[in-house]
Amino acid sequence: MEPGGVVDVDSAGDLKVSAAPAVTGRVDACFRDLLGKAHRVSWLEAAQDVPFEDFSTVRPFPVRPGRRVAPGWWWSSTTGRLVAYGSGVMRTELMLLDREPAVVALACRPVELVWREENRVVGHAPQLMARLQDGSGLLLDCVGRSGPSARLAARARVVAAAAKAVGWSYRLAGPPDPVLVANVRWLAGYRHPRYAAGPWTPALVEAFASPRPAVEAVCELGDPIAVWAAVFHALWSGVLRVRLDEPLHEHAVVSVARQEAEAA
Repeated sequence: MEPGGVVDVDSAGDLKVSAAPAVTGRVDACFRDLLGKAHRVSWLEAAQDVPFEDFSTVRPFPVRPGRRVAPGWWWSSTTGRLVAYGSGVMRTELMLLDREPAVVALACRPVELVWREENRVVGHAPQLMARLQDGSGLLLDCVGRSGPSARLAARARVVAAAAKAVGWSYRLAGPPDPVLVANVRWLAGYRHPRYAAGPWTPALVEAFASPRPAVEAVCELGDPIAVWAAVFHALWSGVLRVRLDEPLHEHAVVSVARQEAEAA
């Protein structure tokens, strides 16, 4: 594969077009199948046929003494399965992706891309992978507020080109808005199906047909303990919507999501 124009990251964390390092030969994909057997095949072939989202991490996450967040597991409401993560920032991005309607499956570091640059072999395993509704994939790496290191930026250009070559996308994700993260983290506590609105759904759609403070509708519908849980799950799943760039509180204005309004 010969990368052409690919994406890079500016100071705001957004992607822009730039040139990639010179890659000698093809880009390969290294992964472990469901039995733990290691494979190395052409990335162009693997991206079309291999269900990376079903596999475990291509190599384990290290445990670093002194870190506040060690490797762990995130229960995905998208797949109903546990997904391993290696750090707090990976967990946050997993949480945000888990709520995206276009995402149908998630995995952390299930594949490593390997290529040659001049006389050396270079490899990079993106931290997250998401399978999208259209069958394509998203590869993602998390970066700090200062942006990617020179090493990551160089590798990211090649990974972005490889992703583009197979109709996938690649993203370097900077730190998300802390208010958004806090709100989604709260809603994520109600992501499990046991909190699903179920019989509450028609009542919620009717109660929030016009935007109104959440507490007004909750008090009208019945036992607040039961209703609030249903409201939070509906906000997580997209049945209801609310501004997530402002702190959530009981008087936050909630409305029915557009698709639910059209269905009604």
